[in-house]
Amino acid sequence: MWITSLPQIRRKRFEIFYYMHHLYIIFLVFFLLHAGDRHFYVIFPGVFLFGLDKLLRILQSRPETYILSARLYTCRAVELILPKDTGLKYTPTSIIFMKIPSISKFQWHSFSITSSSIVDNHRMSVIVKCDGWWTSSLYDNIQAELDSDADKMKSIPVAIEGPYGPSSMTFLRYDSLLLVAGGIGITPFLSILREIAAAQGSCRYRFPSRIQLIYIVKKSHDIGLLKSVSSLLQNHPSQKWHLKLKVFVTQEKQSGATVGETLNETSQVQTVHFGTKGPIYEIHGPESLFWIAALAGIASIVYLKSVHSLKLAVSSKKKAPKEKSPSWVADILIIFSFIISLACSTMIAIIFRWRRLKKEIPLVSSKEEKAKEPSSIEPKDVFSKFLNETGASDIGVSVCGPETMNEAVASLCQQKPRCFKIGNKKRKPYLSFHALTFTL
Repeated sequence: MWITSLPQIRRKRFEIFYYMHHLYIIFLVFFLLHAGDRHFYVIFPGVFLFGLDKLLRILQSRPETYILSARLYTCRAVELILPKDTGLKYTPTSIIFMKIPSISKFQWHSFSITSSSIVDNHRMSVIVKCDGWWTSSLYDNIQAELDSDADKMKSIPVAIEGPYGPSSMTFLRYDSLLLVAGGIGITPFLSILREIAAAQGSCRYRFPSRIQLIYIVKKSHDIGLLKSVSSLLQNHPSQKWHLKLKVFVTQEKQSGATVGETLNETSQVQTVHFGTKGPIYEIHGPESLFWIAALAGIASIVYLKSVHSLKLAVSSKKKAPKEKSPSWVADILIIFSFIISLACSTMIAIIFRWRRLKKEIPLVSSKEEKAKEPSSIEPKDVFSKFLNETGASDIGVSVCGPETMNEAVASLCQQKPRCFKIGNKKRKPYLSFHALTFTL
């Protein structure tokens, strides 16, 4: 287990790392048999809740649903449209875990949700960039379906777990917001922009009045991923917030074209609508905290009742009244009671989940910023200009991209009070740094 935790193995062979760590079950059994039930009860509450959470997450990904449609971008990225329950609400920057059995029956991959639960009531979307065997296989399979010219596209079953994300949007409650994205790191910011645009008239949240999005890409065709928020980049007079976009292309020479012109050239999207073999189950997301607490309480009661009943059954079979049972008998009683309580709670969860999934859902069918693209990046100049434009003392800085970019922006935030000056006044801005990158 320790060897598979090394970064060289964990990042390149994550499945080996993940499934090897399931040997903790054997470790816990031998720990119980060796240390005894008194020592085991010290860690038992954590083990019990972990086992219950594991079962609930497995049930959450059942049954499998289908991909409704897909959009293929010229930068070898694909946007997947998935069915969603109308009552499922999630915050921006939330992620889901996805497994496509036709590609791999064991691999789960995490993706940032690009849609907004306020705008899209019946569907959820994620963008996948080809960067490995699994993602390339997904793109090639969809491209093959598009090139086949079949009357009815094959269905693609998919298992979904989540969404998981922050419980609130406190990181958006700043006077100004600076978003720095690199490559496919633009995906969580797409959901942020959609959420802010949809909730402009709401008094529930205090959204930033000025937002600047800095998008760093290697090739110009990657700008096509901004197509879904192109209408927000026009800054209509009716908007209560000002959005400014700056794009940096690092591996191409400056062409002189505007971002809007480049976006129109690279935003050619091919849409594929898939067929289905059976009912399409909506993504309901995790259960509520109240429901999980109730289920944990029921499982605890079942466990205590099982321990008591099994103990009475064992003691009634003793030949001598004062005969002491071996220590391994108590260990076996704990293991069996643990299995019985988890089995009962699993059955209750299955019954309630299938009652929610009885109703089938219908098949769901599936908007220019004139700034030139510089070929070099000057982070200090970008920060300086943004602070001079906003003059705000409360600025949120969110970054999603390579680790080196995160570290560079974080160091700039730390150096900000002594490196930059806001206008003619000596003010020390307060910068809140948020890294949204998921690393193994």
